Amino acid sequence: MTEQNPVNTENAKPVKALPDAQIVTSVTHWTDTLFSFRVTRPKSLRFRSGEFVMIGLLKDDGRPLLRAYSIASPSWDEELEFYSIKVQDGPLTSRLQHLKVGDELILRPKPVGTLVHDALTPGKRLWFFATGTGFAPFASLLRDPETYERFDQVIVTHTCRDVAELEYGRQLVENLADDPLIGEFIGNKLTYYPTTTREESPKMGRITTLLSDGTVFNDLGIETITADTDRAMVCGSMGLNNDIKEILEGFGLREGANSDPAEYVVEKAFVG
Repeated sequence: MTEQNPVNTENAKPVKALPDAQIVTSVTHWTDTLFSFRVTRPKSLRFRSGEFVMIGLLKDDGRPLLRAYSIASPSWDEELEFYSIKVQDGPLTSRLQHLKVGDELILRPKPVGTLVHDALTPGKRLWFFATGTGFAPFASLLRDPETYERFDQVIVTHTCRDVAELEYGRQLVENLADDPLIGEFIGNKLTYYPTTTREESPKMGRITTLLSDGTVFNDLGIETITADTDRAMVCGSMGLNNDIKEILEGFGLREGANSDPAEYVVEKAFVG
């Protein structure tokens, strides 16, 4: 995989024709397997940062092909952003990767999800554990003032195979300090901890290993996770989710939900 310069395109918005259709307003290709795109936002759509919606395209037979995608933009954004992998033989992503500005995208405006602040009990330190495009819901939460109002420290970890796959998250985090809305809320509260598992980088290793052997805490100069102070959100492959759950419960944290808030939550509708 070779790193490519992100390419942004913008254009006027044409008239919508499909039911529940939104218009693509920009597309950025980060690598040959990762891209993000923004679409118009339905005026009636209300969501909590970290939730997901169903988006998709029409199949050749005219029926909609929909998948769950986390909204990467915060709840206050006037548009909706999504971050996706390109799967060449994937029923939906093989077509989504060819989106252009002005194209129509089906969006079912019924947001749901567990990676929301309401599913966590109050704490002092919040962890975001992401692999690959599992960074998407945290891209939303990292740009929400409520995240920094609720917690004294926010630590976002992002693990990918190669350095180029970290670029979307790296740029987002680096730009937060200068964001006119979010910058004043962040101060020194945010810590970014990227790792790679295949390509050489300043920090190598799976986040599960780095948690289990204490490397994360040593690197950041912080105390280990405890149920008294720490809260966590997890979004990645099923394997990562299960491994992180086991580690967090080993630290004494309990899994929460919208109806029963606790110390950590896991997104189960992750698009890989």
